[in-house]
Amino acid sequence: MRSGALRRCLPVLVAVVVVVAGCANPEAGRGGPGLSGRSIEVLAVWSDEEQAAFERVLEVFERRTGTTVTYVSGGDEVPTLLATRLAGGSPPDVAGISQPALVRTLARAGSLVPLDAATESVIDAQFAPVWKGLGTVDGELFGLVFKAANKSTVWYDAEQLGPGFTPPRTWDAFTETLRKLSDTGDTPLSVGGADGWVLTDWFENVYLQTAGGQMYDRLADHEIPWTHPSVRTALETLGQAFRPEYLPGGVSGALHTEFTESVVDVFGADPQASIVYEADFVAGAIAESTSATVGRDARVFPFPRIGPVRSVVSGGDTLVALTDEPGTAELMRFLASSEAASIWAQHGGFVSPNRQVELGDYPDDTTRQIADELVNAENVRFDMSDLMPTALGGIRGDGFWRAMQDYLADPSRIDRILADLEAEAAAAYDGGGR
Repeated sequence: MRSGALRRCLPVLVAVVVVVAGCANPEAGRGGPGLSGRSIEVLAVWSDEEQAAFERVLEVFERRTGTTVTYVSGGDEVPTLLATRLAGGSPPDVAGISQPALVRTLARAGSLVPLDAATESVIDAQFAPVWKGLGTVDGELFGLVFKAANKSTVWYDAEQLGPGFTPPRTWDAFTETLRKLSDTGDTPLSVGGADGWVLTDWFENVYLQTAGGQMYDRLADHEIPWTHPSVRTALETLGQAFRPEYLPGGVSGALHTEFTESVVDVFGADPQASIVYEADFVAGAIAESTSATVGRDARVFPFPRIGPVRSVVSGGDTLVALTDEPGTAELMRFLASSEAASIWAQHGGFVSPNRQVELGDYPDDTTRQIADELVNAENVRFDMSDLMPTALGGIRGDGFWRAMQDYLADPSRIDRILADLEAEAAAAYDGGGR
């Protein structure tokens, strides 16, 4: 999760959400002359270069159907804008939402139109079941994950580490690499601990691999407590990488380093470290904040394997329909297709979970590598903090974020930290957060 703003708006949305009347019209959006002259509105988070790329996708649909599609960029305010539009009875036809929890809230409030059988068939044919599951609420399909993030990537400065550097593939090899670099006097690992979501992302990757996918799901749903031994195991494993001597400025330095600063610490003009973990959007931070070139100076390897299978933690933007106006179903069907995803893929800054998007459609080797690892991972799970109630998983300085910062600050307090987190989780879930 890159921004807590989306998460903090969710309670507002829950309070004011209204039901969009009507149900899916099976004849809506079938294409042909009936769509010519129609208008569709799409509201999503994308702006600037992302907006321009998505609008290229929409232009293809417009030319094919004669429909006019208007795109509105909501940025971090999408939940608030949706709440306002729903309360006023004028929702957009399609919305892009970054939180599965928000999709569930809208679906259960009756504000979403289920995807039709034709769109579901495209998703069944072109996406792995895990992605369909993320758009399914109480057994009914409401959304498709259009733009995904691979949150299991580790970035390094190739110039600093030299041509002889071999990216570590296992956790043991990774921690041994950190130790060897530290022994030479370096502080190899930059951690943006001031942003709690960076630390929760670290934890989620380690937990998924040490506990497995089923336990990950159970913890995300609070079917097991945060005091469960599997949580302790993951934190103690994570602590092997969070040794003070590996971090620029030690633990205190990490806790005062924001995400963008952690990237600059590695790829900036005065590097303080050589390795930084975060999702594929590190590439954007590198381009915006440093002079390094992705794929040449800035390179990537998969999050080190701990368990027996290839595991990936993901995030992403889910598209949902809020009206059954003519053209909405047809647009959703088009956006589910590999053709639509490939249009954006060719322009960069995009990874699709659609298995039929050709790797050659991505513009560089680094993006191709990231996409391949995402699509072909044996064990994929969505960002756990995005699956939690907002009060637990998305507030700066509180809940899950604060607990991970507390652990980084003082691992000896693990029992108290997890007991406090469990108490907060019990309150959040009992309060109807799911």
